[in-house]
Amino acid sequence: MRFLNPFSNLKKILIPRPEGSVRNHREGIAHGKSKKKPIPELKKVIEPYQKVLNIGCGGCVSVCLAGGQKEVNVLNAELALEVGKSIKIEGYTVERQCRPLYVAEIKEIVKQFDCLLSMACGAGVQLLAEIYPEIPVFPAVNTIAIGIDRDVGIYEEKCRACGDCIIGYTGGICPITRCAKGLFNGPCGGVNKGICEASETVACAWVEVYERLSVQNRLDCIHHIREPIGWQNQVQRTVVQDDFA
Repeated sequence: MRFLNPFSNLKKILIPRPEGSVRNHREGIAHGKSKKKPIPELKKVIEPYQKVLNIGCGGCVSVCLAGGQKEVNVLNAELALEVGKSIKIEGYTVERQCRPLYVAEIKEIVKQFDCLLSMACGAGVQLLAEIYPEIPVFPAVNTIAIGIDRDVGIYEEKCRACGDCIIGYTGGICPITRCAKGLFNGPCGGVNKGICEASETVACAWVEVYERLSVQNRLDCIHHIREPIGWQNQVQRTVVQDDFA
């Protein structure tokens, strides 16, 4: 499935679908959660240009109602009201902006614009900029978190992609995301009756870890002291599944 706003003089470009893929543009699990940038900020970045292509994504940003085809149309209408007819703004939504195969399908369309907006997550924006380095690319959304859907339009952060997951030993509760201080080995001294000192509306992650491990009869996991993550040593990571190494 492809999503394309009407272009009076453009022909749709079809790229063969990878073998085994399905035709539902929301296939897979939605991870990234994003939120549209303020209109004044977006207006400012596109003002120097005459022809702007706003590119949506049918992946996670579509599922979290931030950057799919509908959101592309809405944002284009909002920007058009701000800039009038001085800037031509069009839209196109690809199936996945984080996959080169799908981003390549707009090659001929991109040539007609001098600025690109991306409504994809941070990964999609960077891939778009990598494939089309000669054209300025601006993110139209802020990538907030990796989380879960609590309700329509309500998303809760659960993971920060640290690259060293330990939640198997903490009852499935991430101390990096859930603890205000990202503590690895139990609560700080600020916990009060199960509540985090950072906010009276936030439960202490480590109290919840204790309670969950207690139910599972695995409290011994808490006694395993773990080294803190060496954030200063992190470099850009590439993930290669063992079957494809």
